[in-house]
Amino acid sequence: MPRRGRSRVRLRGGRVKTALGLALMLALAGAPSAEACVLGVDVGHTAARPGATSARGAPEFLFNQALGRTITAALRQDGRFGVVLINDDGTIGGLPQRPAAARAAGATVFLSIHHDSVQPHYLEPWTVQGRVAQHSERFSGFSVFISQSNSAPEASERWARALGQALRQQGFRPSLHHAEPIDGENRPLLDPALGLYRYDGLAVLRTAAMPAALLEAGIIVNRDDELLLMQPQTRARLAQAVVDALATVCR
Repeated sequence: MPRRGRSRVRLRGGRVKTALGLALMLALAGAPSAEACVLGVDVGHTAARPGATSARGAPEFLFNQALGRTITAALRQDGRFGVVLINDDGTIGGLPQRPAAARAAGATVFLSIHHDSVQPHYLEPWTVQGRVAQHSERFSGFSVFISQSNSAPEASERWARALGQALRQQGFRPSLHHAEPIDGENRPLLDPALGLYRYDGLAVLRTAAMPAALLEAGIIVNRDDELLLMQPQTRARLAQAVVDALATVCR
């Protein structure tokens, strides 16, 4: 919790009630104050079911974990907002349990961290370190998802748009492949410039009792994307985009 938030707790009597009441009113209005803004960072997938496999054979969960930790550290260093890291050990299997755990820990905004793949028919074999793996260079870039079945759909879209804009400002480019009219994709594309999609069926977003978005930070079956996403400098830029987006929606 940032120092500013701790000092708020030390207030006494009516000043405590006034401060908490103001924070609550701002949060309900969809524009929480910086002191009231706490991001729940969800590490996508689990250690047992680690998600996609990268072009060089690494499990998606490790990418998600590394980025989740970097975002958490960046927010703590920034100091304006609170942050709670969910599923860092990869043991939370149930999707609705993730936003519930974030809320129980005090989160007011939610972000689920993932890294992307492509449909199986786009994958091609290649040999890396003496073994055969799968890759695809067809698509590259990030995607941001929201569910309009979420309890705060308008605030979720504001949060996701701010994130997409911050990612663009950091030099990242969106992938539009989830809008392709094929089985497994065909997601409504709300804003191609921001890589923003609507996917109402995502349980981790649909069940969140707070503004929520899911970030696919890049496509790890793309060999160039994979190498880029492995670099600490890239994770730092992604994390800064999250900090900047949070600053936009938590004024």
